[in-house]
Amino acid sequence: MANSGEPSSSLSFTSSSHLSNGSANHNMCSSHGSDPGPNLEVISLSKLSSCLEQLLVDSDVDFSDAEILVEGTAVGVHRCILASRSKFFHELFKRDKGSSSEKEGKLKYCMSDLLPYGKVGYEAFQIFLGYLYTGKLKPSPMEVSTCVDNSCVHDACRPAINFAVELLYASSIFQIPELVSLFQRRLLNFVGKALVEDVIPILTVAFHCQLSQLVAQCVDRVARSDLDNISIEKELPLELAGKVKPIRRNCLQDVENENNASVVDDPVHQKRITRIHKALDSDDVELVKLLLTESDVTLDEANALHYAVAYCDPKVVSEVLSLGLADVNLRNSRGYTVLHIAAMRKEPSIIVSLLTKGACASDLTFDGQSAVSICRRLTRPKDYHAKTEQGKETNKDRICIDVLEREMRRNPMAGDPSMSSHTMADDLHMKLLYLENRVAFARLFFPSEAKLAMDIAHAQTTSEFAGLTASKGSNGNLREVDLNETPLVQNKRLLSRMEALMKTVEMGRRYFPHCSEVLDKFMEDDLPDLFYLEKGTHEEQRIKRARFMELKDDVQKAFNKDKAEFTRTGIASSSSSSTLRESVHNKVRKL
Repeated sequence: MANSGEPSSSLSFTSSSHLSNGSANHNMCSSHGSDPGPNLEVISLSKLSSCLEQLLVDSDVDFSDAEILVEGTAVGVHRCILASRSKFFHELFKRDKGSSSEKEGKLKYCMSDLLPYGKVGYEAFQIFLGYLYTGKLKPSPMEVSTCVDNSCVHDACRPAINFAVELLYASSIFQIPELVSLFQRRLLNFVGKALVEDVIPILTVAFHCQLSQLVAQCVDRVARSDLDNISIEKELPLELAGKVKPIRRNCLQDVENENNASVVDDPVHQKRITRIHKALDSDDVELVKLLLTESDVTLDEANALHYAVAYCDPKVVSEVLSLGLADVNLRNSRGYTVLHIAAMRKEPSIIVSLLTKGACASDLTFDGQSAVSICRRLTRPKDYHAKTEQGKETNKDRICIDVLEREMRRNPMAGDPSMSSHTMADDLHMKLLYLENRVAFARLFFPSEAKLAMDIAHAQTTSEFAGLTASKGSNGNLREVDLNETPLVQNKRLLSRMEALMKTVEMGRRYFPHCSEVLDKFMEDDLPDLFYLEKGTHEEQRIKRARFMELKDDVQKAFNKDKAEFTRTGIASSSSSSTLRESVHNKVRKL
């Protein structure tokens, strides 16, 4: 795969005939002993290429007459250039010429509307456009064609493959045959090096682009691999899965003949496993429980947890875990634990759910990969280092890696995660008030991470406890009071809320130990004074404001301690610290 250290491709506008003529002239002049000087045609083409490139890179003057929206960014293009270089764009612009859209201004297109399937990202389209304009193929940007695994040479990691797949797809759909040939050769080189699961996107794009050589090589690689049949059926088009299975059966038959033995496959047993998987596909965990009672198949025999983590909604995964019938550290036939599969999916809530149920982050695959190394190998620098806008969720790729790294470094013998503050009274209402306040401050300081912890704990599904704070309001807020609620029902509701909040705090203690210590001290020493910043005399409010700013500094220092335990920054992203500063600033400004 090309990267920033590679030279530009030799593909250019210059034809072979032009080059041969130039060479011939050069040889003729050399034979007479005279200096022929620079080849005028080569100089002209090079200058033309540079001038056309300025149309793409010069942002001061925009002469584009159409726009293509790619991943939310409008890319200005010049129809005359694209139409002359690509039959696809020639037909597209010819069809829209004279339309009402053209009369209103620039023609506007959305990349997803131009593609019958798959996607082409912004960076890949820029590389493709650069070739159309200049005849030269630029190196692939490192931030989208490499992964964040420092030990990876990036010769066949998933981002490198995905970027080449996008370029091949764009070249095929937009009908640039010389680029199709180039990227097909590049992907052919990947097939033998890549992990078999990373061959799937290559095979898929080769199938849609009707590249028979690439399809044949990928099919053979997948058929002879240890990839399970379920993955083949779920992740490949039906026609491709049909090509893989006969080859796989023949390979299995050859192995049986060599070993003079036969593999007995129980069709009844397999049918029961399939029913469990279909029940999971339908999000029907109750049906799964029924199927388990009606047969001798267990969740582990069906690899049901692996299946749910790979293909089902996170809520279904949580419900399967709550059954307590599956081994969370079970390995499948390929040696992958459930956490390894979760790392491939990169869904933070699933990863955290597995870790809280005892999944071991240090377990390695047969080829020596941990869950965090799997996750890193799948993540682009662009995604890992992306800044999160205020009020939006933290980048999932980063959270997954940071959570797994934290777990790898976490001391398994650390203190009891249960609540132990001596300020907590035995009274249920006082415990709830303490927890509500503690979680509220955690949400102020770490909004995205606190939301993730609350989602894992299902805290959002329980009603917030106003309790003693309600009576302190000027209007005596009674929104939590239900006169028809019996004491038994009320206690059940409050206990459910307390359990969810305690689990939320446990998540914070587990992944933000230093920050949790600061919050603990704040809750014990300062909460009664700082909870009502607007109360008291002007001098008292000034002192409270100063102490609140000190708290902000303490939390920031604790934040840095937590991050220092990582080789890179820790679970809390830079956006969280920005949110912290803004929140505190806004709070103090209102005083």
